[in-house]
Amino acid sequence: MTPPRTTPGAARPPAAGTGPLRRMCWIFPDRESTRMAALWHPFFWDLYEEVAESLGMSWTRHAPEAVTVDGTVPGRPVVYVDDEAVSPRDTLFVTALYSLPYQSMDVFNQYALYAVLEQAGFYLPFPPRMSLIGNDKLATLLYLAGSPVPPIPSVRIGTGRDIAKHQYEVALGGMTYPAIVKPAGWCGGGGINLARSAEDLRGLASLAQGGDTTLVVQPYLGDGTVDYRVYVVDGEPYAVMKRIPEPGSPVANASRGGSMEFPPVPAELAAATAWFAERLPMPFFCVDFLFDGERFWFSELEPDGVIAPDFDDPRRTLQRDITRARFTAYRDAHATWLTNGGGPATPTPETERPTP
Repeated sequence: MTPPRTTPGAARPPAAGTGPLRRMCWIFPDRESTRMAALWHPFFWDLYEEVAESLGMSWTRHAPEAVTVDGTVPGRPVVYVDDEAVSPRDTLFVTALYSLPYQSMDVFNQYALYAVLEQAGFYLPFPPRMSLIGNDKLATLLYLAGSPVPPIPSVRIGTGRDIAKHQYEVALGGMTYPAIVKPAGWCGGGGINLARSAEDLRGLASLAQGGDTTLVVQPYLGDGTVDYRVYVVDGEPYAVMKRIPEPGSPVANASRGGSMEFPPVPAELAAATAWFAERLPMPFFCVDFLFDGERFWFSELEPDGVIAPDFDDPRRTLQRDITRARFTAYRDAHATWLTNGGGPATPTPETERPTP
């Protein structure tokens, strides 16, 4: 297991001028089944809440509709989470765009709300634009063109009522098979398939048509391809999670049967982190790389990448330490943002509302 960059369970010293951040709100579509909620809470949600509390903050998760904004006074909005007014001085919002199939009806509401929160003057650890770039796999590769670790060659194709015309095949002349075919904006290994021919791809595209799911097509890097997720905190490679597929699977995600371990950060990926950090001015993000046995490939950007548990440690020391470092980085960045004049003066309903 990777030695943490700080002593496990110990927070870094607060930045100068640390502000009064007391609440972190995750905006997450509230459509999980009871089975999935029971899975994810002990996997990471509960630990996030526990670590935030140890830092003197609360961690809460809310559906987009839980946020209400009173904009009747121009330039002085009041934002409520459920029925409690919150202020840019004491609250930040995590605004990753989630777009799994059961969340598709929420995508517009999510993205519109993120823009509203940004305009209302709240500190967002990654702004809506970066959430959108991180959500679409080809947008990620285009935005980070020039990466010192080469990106996986990718073709993005839309699906819909005219998919039977196969017009997307104009962009596939250089594609080799077998190929990976996956949704452009899902997560967790969902929807990833192996197409062994152009005909397989046609069949997968016709299935994707049922949900207007945009696809990404990439050459398959081979059996046993390993996935490395680098956790980047304050621009530094804090730790890495190595995901290994089970035999016969083209996907290394845990949800598809892959196993996890936490080795030292490979030197090549540690060196590349500085390049990513320059272009991603965020306190925390994850970069996913694939290793085909000979070389690394840049795969994905995850602004809100899951900090998975180190199951071989009953105390989950590394998971807890990465989470603590992430939340401390959020707190310090929020404090710096306040010091630099971030956020408007947002009134409370009791003190600064206009007289009727």
